[in-house]
Order: sequence, then structure tokens, then C-alpha cells
Amino acid sequence: MKALIIDALASGKGERKATKDAIGAGPRAVAGVLESQNVDVMVVEAEAVLSSGFPAGFDVLLISGMTSDIPAIRKLVSRWGDAPSLVGGPITSDPEQVLRRTECDIAVVGEGEETLTEILDAGLQRGELPIVADLERIPGVAFEAGGVIKVNRLRRAMPRILFDEFNASTTAIKGYELYNSARVYVEVVRGCSNYYRASLGVSCESCGICRKGRLEERYDCPQGIPPGCGYCSVPSLFGPPRSHSTNHVRDEVKALLDEGVTRVVLSAPCFLDYGRDLLVKPAPLTDPRSPEPNYEEIEKLLASIAELPRMEEETASFMIENIKASLVTEKAAKLLGRFMSGTPVSIGFETGSKTHSVALGRSSTPEETITAVRRLKRAGLKPYVYFIHGLPGQTRETVRETVKAIGGSMEAGAERVILYRFQSLPMSAFSTFPSAPPNIKDVGSRKIHETAAKANMVIKENMRGKIIRVVVAERYDRNKRLFVAYPLKHGPVVLIDSAEPLKGRVLDVEVVDVASERMVVGRPVAMF
Repeated sequence: MKALIIDALASGKGERKATKDAIGAGPRAVAGVLESQNVDVMVVEAEAVLSSGFPAGFDVLLISGMTSDIPAIRKLVSRWGDAPSLVGGPITSDPEQVLRRTECDIAVVGEGEETLTEILDAGLQRGELPIVADLERIPGVAFEAGGVIKVNRLRRAMPRILFDEFNASTTAIKGYELYNSARVYVEVVRGCSNYYRASLGVSCESCGICRKGRLEERYDCPQGIPPGCGYCSVPSLFGPPRSHSTNHVRDEVKALLDEGVTRVVLSAPCFLDYGRDLLVKPAPLTDPRSPEPNYEEIEKLLASIAELPRMEEETASFMIENIKASLVTEKAAKLLGRFMSGTPVSIGFETGSKTHSVALGRSSTPEETITAVRRLKRAGLKPYVYFIHGLPGQTRETVRETVKAIGGSMEAGAERVILYRFQSLPMSAFSTFPSAPPNIKDVGSRKIHETAAKANMVIKENMRGKIIRVVVAERYDRNKRLFVAYPLKHGPVVLIDSAEPLKGRVLDVEVVDVASERMVVGRPVAMF
């Protein structure tokens, strides 16, 4: 049996217009499960299939995507034929909607490794859809039977030992066109430790269990409020954090580097949760503040990656992405700075209002986040800060405080503002709220957007004359004289004017101009 995995993440209506340099961990995790069952597997990008057609000879289709990718996935399934089709990823937080709108046969909800293994055993490994009676016994699936969508109970989160037994495919990375220049995500932590709850628009009785109860008690809310920040579904879908072992992560990173990958992201909803699950076992890690980070495990992991030859040569790089301000102690900041000096790290504000922050279910206050930014900056890192406009509870006062927080974060050392529009997600506390309109349609959101854009332009202007190391990805589609390159340690897109064939090369460039809020212009000064 041959299985085709399509990465449709961020493909929208069929064309990926943003974050082209990001390759998520999910499709490779699925490929790893299939490879362990001796299934021939290939990963391709949705855009490639929609433009050039399906490769021949495959018996089963598996698609990973988000809710915003339903149009692209619907196109893919309509061209696929009658062979089995499965869909997974964040899109399945509303399995009934995704099955009806995409017409896939099966939706895999939440953690997919065990579920996919059981589906394979039930008949998929022969290229056949399992019978209804067998599907009904598998947790974490949804499917149609007799015109009715059946949604099975969600599978409980895997224990750490089992989680560590599943290996993501590394050879499948070559199915991505830009794999040697893109940020390739390697999952080190799955799940989120923030089991606080939102109090906006829900039936919270302020019992306090989610903030002061025992770790086991925080798992389930007496009122049924989903855990975590109100706008996020990660804890509902994937449970509390579990960490991969150091050897597991190191081996995967090394194998990817051997395949030609240049930029690795150690992926986690919060990297500082790494190893914290070991400090509280066998209890679930449902407290986003205590205990402090597991400094010993973090140091062991980072050291094992840093000593890989290409990392030592600085022809490849590794980075982290998200961390919670509540865990950014002085010791944690210094530890990250030892191994990743000059590397961006993202930290969430979402709102500048303390009362709004608490009502959203956030684990950190804006004041704590400012403190975390200062600590990270002093440690040699480049803090990026997240904000969301159009959140439930946004008022003129929260807008004023958010604008002030953007300015305060810049003064504290933040080097980029990342602004999102609130999207209502199934399985989150705010699933019944409508998604926010574009910022141009709301006075407060527009003010937040303009403040963030101005801050980012100032930062880009300050980059003039700086030397940064980049990896060249491809020709710029709007001007074929230019190449698109990405900083090894992440940062703005760099445009390079060159007649030489630079694709895949690692260069040092001097920033000579600012092209936009997101892009700068670079002049090559050295080649590796």
C-alpha cells in the first residue's frame, strides 16, 4: 500500500501566501507512523498538487490542515477519486464541519499516532476503509455512516513513554520544495500547561480550582469550560505537556541536517515546559507557573543540539519559538542566551490590560511579560511579542492599554511585534464568539495595527548596515532579478539582487535598505 500525505497547512484557497518558509511537524509525524507500519509514503504540498496534479500510484490520501484551509482541501478531495481519504490537524477541532465540507472519509481528532495505527490495523493498511463497527471502537475519529456524522470520544493524551516511541519521518522532508532553506519544526513538547480558564462569556462560578487546585483537579472544570487561554484549543486537543527525550530530539535533528535542512525550530507551545512534566510525574502538568523550568533537562537538550557539527560550523541553526512569560526566570533567560544568542524568541502579550488578560485565561500579566522581555534581551536574545486584535472583551480602554504595551515592549527590547486577528476556534472557551473583522473595520483594532506597523518599521530601519547570515530560498516571484533569503536565526525576509545561481547557498549579507514592514534588502559580503 502507498500513502500520499498532503500538507495543506496555511494553503487557504489553494495558494500559500504567508509563512512559506515554515514546515510544520505534523505531516512528518504522520509519515513516521506509516513508515513504522511498512507503508510506502510520500509528503507533498497542497499547492504543488493543485497546480500539477496528483502523483500516480497511491492508494490512500491523508491531508493535514487548519480550518482556514477547507477550500483548498475540498478541491484536493474532489480531484482524488474514490480511494480512502483522511483529514487531520487543527482543522478537526470541528470534525462534523470538516467532514461535511471536505467530504473526506475519516477525520482524526487530537493526537493522531495511536488513532492512525488502529485505523491501519482495521483495514486501511490494505487500502480499504475500515467497516463502521471497527471505526466505532477507535477513539479520536469521526466518520459518516448512513448520512449521519459520528464523532467518537476524544482519545486521552498519550503518556510520555508512549509519546517518545513514535518517530517522525526525516526522509519525507524532501517532499517540500524549500526544505533546505525553510524553518523545519521538530516537536519537542506536545500540549500546554496552562489549565487556567477564561471567565469571559462562560458560566464560570469562580471556584478557583483551575488556579489553586491540585494538578489532577485542574484537568477538568466543574462547569465544563475548556482549559487554557480562551482563544486557544491546544490543551483541549492535545492535553498537558509531554516532552520527547533528549536523544529522540537530537537524533531527529541530526537526520534532518543530513538530509540538507539548514534551519531547525525546536517546536513547543511553550519551550520552557520542556522537562517540567518530569518534575511533577505522575501528575499531569496543569500549572503554567509552578514548578520553575527544568533547567537541567533544557540544558542537556540544547547542548546536545549545539554540538552537532553543522551547528558548530554555523552553516545551520536551531531556534525555539514560543515561551510563557510566567516561566521566564533570570536563570531561564540566561540559559537560553548561552545557546541561542542573537536568536528570536516569541512571547505572548495578546492584550496590554491586566484585567482583560486574567479574563482571557492568560497565565501571565502584561507587566510580567515586559519583565520577561527585558530578561531575554539582557541574555542576548531577540524577543518578539504577540498581540491579538478583536479579542472578546476588547474595549477602548483595553485598546489604549495594548497600544501602551506595544510601546513598552519596544522600550524593553522587543525586536518585532506580531499581530493576529482573533479567530474563533472550536474546542476553545471562545468557540461561540464570532471571529473579529479585519482591523480596517474596527477603530480600536486599526489603532493597534497602526501602532504595531510603526514599531516594526522603526526596527527594520535600525537594521541598516548590520551583517546577517542567510540561506537563499528561491527567486522572488514579483521580480525575478531578486532572490528571497531567510536569516539562519530567523528574522525579516531578505531580498538579494544577484545574477548568480544562489539557491540553497548560505551567505553573509549587509542590510542596505528596507523594502517593507516585513522585508529588507541585502548585499552579499561573504559566501559559505
